[in-house]
Amino acid sequence: MTCDVTVHYFLKRLRIIASVLALCASAWAASSDELVTKGDAFDVKLQASEALAYYLPAEKLEPNNVRLLVRIARQYRHLMADATASNEKLRLGRIALNYAERAAELAPNDSEAQLSIAISYGKMLPLLGIKEQIEASRRIKETADKAIRLDPYNDLAWHVLGRWNRVLADVNLVKRGVASLVYGKLPQTTTEEAVRCFQRALELNPNRLMHYVELGRAYAQMGRTAEARQFIEKGLAMPDAEKDDPETKRRGRETLAKLR
Repeated sequence: MTCDVTVHYFLKRLRIIASVLALCASAWAASSDELVTKGDAFDVKLQASEALAYYLPAEKLEPNNVRLLVRIARQYRHLMADATASNEKLRLGRIALNYAERAAELAPNDSEAQLSIAISYGKMLPLLGIKEQIEASRRIKETADKAIRLDPYNDLAWHVLGRWNRVLADVNLVKRGVASLVYGKLPQTTTEEAVRCFQRALELNPNRLMHYVELGRAYAQMGRTAEARQFIEKGLAMPDAEKDDPETKRRGRETLAKLR
């Protein structure tokens, strides 16, 4: 009886091992294109871990595939958004930035690769010290500007530039003076410039709710309450479609609550 149980146990283990080896062999045999296609199916569903399960093996096969590196950077930013601890968010953000910088180094004239750097820095910005924030802000502006020069129709690049202008325009004189004294002069900009960027992003792609909400928040910053309410409410009424949409809506609702 004991012998039969032992044999049955080992046969079961062998079947499991055989199944795992078969799966591994299938993955190893898959081409990079096949792996990327499978990863894309999870990317569109915002399932970052599952997408990386295919993208990372594809990277081993094609480490210089710029489009793939940009995709991988995006997945780590998605994981960053889901993380709860600040140190884990920062760790994932730095991984995303590393992939983005690799892509940009391989393809310096690729708009999406440049934009990936700007977005990665933007995600990390609140988690950095003041000195690092100033350097990150410089890199965001630099890479967003370059992304637009390379592709003037890149609506996300215009959005990132709009966010940069809105945030910098809102830094008060005291903070600006202290930062300039210790770390160097901060760039000058205006909320009007932020509005111009968000309007351009909206013209290029009216289907992204983030453009409406952030344009509305820029109007709120200018004291133009009616326009702020109009655009924020428009964005809030749209269905979530992208990873950051719930967080964007949260910011929009906070801004609406402060309007008089």
